[in-house]
Amino acid sequence: MGVYRDAMNQPNRREIWRIHAGLALAQSICLPAFIIEISRALGGNTLSWVYVIEWPILGGYAIYMWRRLLADARGETRTSPSQKAPDVDETKLAEWNRYLDSVHRRDSGTE
Repeated sequence: MGVYRDAMNQPNRREIWRIHAGLALAQSICLPAFIIEISRALGGNTLSWVYVIEWPILGGYAIYMWRRLLADARGETRTSPSQKAPDVDETKLAEWNRYLDSVHRRDSGTE
């Protein structure tokens, strides 16, 4: 799903509204389903206890995704330490590439 941006590179209000509407829809499904299942579980339906646990987890996941989508739409991307580019000295990298090239030429007999 692409993020629509205006001329000033701001997220489109329509896109932000869609993200909020998606959360409202998800929560409007999860909350009544939780209430129904807890009433069924208290009424003696043992299987409904699984759903009593499942619906809040799904609601929490909807909130998690809502926050991620809003951050992406606003351009607030988070990078983990493993995603950061390592600090590499360009001269050492060039030297290493020359060495690998010489080894490759020597192994292939073209030197």
